[in-house]
Amino acid sequence: MAIDMVTVYDVPPDKLIRAVAEKLKKEKKAEPPEWTRWVTTGVHKEKGPEQEDWWYVRLASVLRKIYIMGPIGTSRLAAEYGGKEDRGSKRYKARKGSRAIVRKALQQLEELGYVKKDKNGRTVTPQGRSFMDNTAHEIMKDLVKENPQMEKYLK
Repeated sequence: MAIDMVTVYDVPPDKLIRAVAEKLKKEKKAEPPEWTRWVTTGVHKEKGPEQEDWWYVRLASVLRKIYIMGPIGTSRLAAEYGGKEDRGSKRYKARKGSRAIVRKALQQLEELGYVKKDKNGRTVTPQGRSFMDNTAHEIMKDLVKENPQMEKYLK
């Protein structure tokens, strides 16, 4: 059973984001800011997130988006987390997500050494790429254990 060069693209995003969020939570290097208990994730939302560990999930999601789409800036990342705003009887309107959340997440990921600032935006560092690929590798091992037929796609 040889698993060679598994990357972020090879595993389901939901499993990857959940696993990366758990690792970030265990490391305890990135702490959620105190305002995360009261914040909404954008002007298109009425209520805040209900998950207790939503901050770590957002960090993992931002890291994955930078890995896939990088180099990318804060405005584009905020648009990725946006949605449609309910304006009553008027038509829905596309709105960006909270840029404060994106900026704080990027700052924390930079402190961890997973993301760096470039002239074109944020990119994943080799350390961040290794972290994400190793996590994807662990997930792929679990997927192959669950379904041995998936091993043929790894070669």
